[in-house]
Amino acid sequence: MRKDITVAATPREGRGKNVNRRLRLEEKIPAVVYGVGKDSVALTVNPKEINKILLSGSGHNTIFNLSVDGGTVEPVLITDWQYHPVKGKLLHIDLLRIDLAKRIKVKVPVHTTGDAKGVKQQGGLFEIVSREVEIECLPDDIPESFTLDVTPLMIGMNLRAQDVPMSGSMKLLTAPEKVIAHVVAQRGAAAAEADAAAGGKAEPEVAKKGKKEEK
Repeated sequence: MRKDITVAATPREGRGKNVNRRLRLEEKIPAVVYGVGKDSVALTVNPKEINKILLSGSGHNTIFNLSVDGGTVEPVLITDWQYHPVKGKLLHIDLLRIDLAKRIKVKVPVHTTGDAKGVKQQGGLFEIVSREVEIECLPDDIPESFTLDVTPLMIGMNLRAQDVPMSGSMKLLTAPEKVIAHVVAQRGAAAAEADAAAGGKAEPEVAKKGKKEEK
């Protein structure tokens, strides 16, 4: 999803732990921008601005403007980021320049809405199997997320990737048969139904063999 956000960046000289440590003391983080046939450039950016983008509804799929030293403004997308494992602070990001006329591949979150009938009426268990799908589309057509209504689902029914609605230039890349969510029988209920269908508990293996004939 494209948003009217501009992040300022400055060229970065030098690399290594000491340089990165100094940048973080200045409340900046190292970044790299690459793509569309241009050389990669080492930069520094404000982590607070990047965090706002990552924590927004469209997250890392947000296309925003990058202004390097107040020069040319280019649309970019966050492709990789790293947080400190203990402190939780943003440490580094990679940015991809975007050609708005070319299709790109992105992974989009899938949310569910409604209460499955199989849970209310049949005592089933609703499970989310996958929370995202991969699509290909023009940058301006990247959705913030998809939403599927699970209300009609009964036990044994599911929603698959092919049920996610595509529009505009969107093309589904995830395998169409991949399950997104389903309703299954709870294990205790499933076992009881199996026993009932078999006419009660199965007899032990020894009991089935019977006694040997007496001579």
